[in-house]
Amino acid sequence: MSASPDLSAGPAGPHWPEIRAWLQAHPQTLLDDRSLLEEIGLKPHGRNVVEFGRAALTRLEAAAEREADARKRIEAVARANFAAQTQTHVAALDLMEARNPSDLARRLDAAAQGRFGLAAAAIGLEKPGAVPFGWRALDPGGVDGLLGEHGLTWLGPHFDGLGLFGAGAEAVRSVALIRMAPVFPGESSGPRPALCAFGSPEADGFTPTMGCELVAFIARVVERTAERWPIL
Repeated sequence: MSASPDLSAGPAGPHWPEIRAWLQAHPQTLLDDRSLLEEIGLKPHGRNVVEFGRAALTRLEAAAEREADARKRIEAVARANFAAQTQTHVAALDLMEARNPSDLARRLDAAAQGRFGLAAAAIGLEKPGAVPFGWRALDPGGVDGLLGEHGLTWLGPHFDGLGLFGAGAEAVRSVALIRMAPVFPGESSGPRPALCAFGSPEADGFTPTMGCELVAFIARVVERTAERWPIL
């Protein structure tokens, strides 16, 4: 270690510029004197230690802000899911109050538009056999043609030739199709192929990667409710 210089400058005492210049030239001398650092209120660190207090605080603040944004997004999604579930339950109760098959189709379309903001909803039923007023008649094999032989649902863009939404078809941009197999009283042939169709006015309203639990639930309610009445 270099010897400390004699900084006395006669009666006037040491001059600060000289002390400052010497400390700049010999910084380790001060760093090694831990007791002096503590006396003058400085926090000593080990050698080769760089304190990033401000940078660390900035990172923590950024992380906290990201967490707050993520929490807000999660809360918004949770509120939207809760609202959708509530509307689904209310719609189910309304459907179960239907008085006949035609009233069921009318209530389904009204619930789709009024409660879920959709463009239309419809019930399709395969022939042969009677088709209730307000339902859409499908040719034999029509459900398999739309969903596949073993398909239960299909979500995606609206396409020409679907023919399920009547006058409301012009506003439909994407659709959800749910297979049904109602068993009507008095029919010995067993379940009749049918489907429940929902049309959204938005192109991304229904997509292949989207979950369809809520519309599938509504379709099951429609299916079970429709089984109350014989098809005349």
